[in-house]
Amino acid sequence: MLLLVILDEFGVMRFNELSRAIPDISPKVLSGHLKTLESVGLVKRILYAEVPPRTEYELTDLGRTLIPILNQLSEWGRNNLKEVKRNLAKRN
Repeated sequence: MLLLVILDEFGVMRFNELSRAIPDISPKVLSGHLKTLESVGLVKRILYAEVPPRTEYELTDLGRTLIPILNQLSEWGRNNLKEVKRNLAKRN
């Protein structure tokens, strides 16, 4: 979810830019998530035949359709955070 939001906000990004945007993610995990998002058609990987090779990632049209839904989830979270915290506190 975070990768989709970041790509929506910043547009086309290289692997290292994505890695800097999410500092706590390992390169292996980031690579795996990008491959999964690419395989389901949410992210497009663009490989440039240069020396050294350059790879960029961007949302596909299908990926962009998720952004309004993710924004709604985020809004729901902001609107209900206090109640969720209260419910968690009752458990403990």
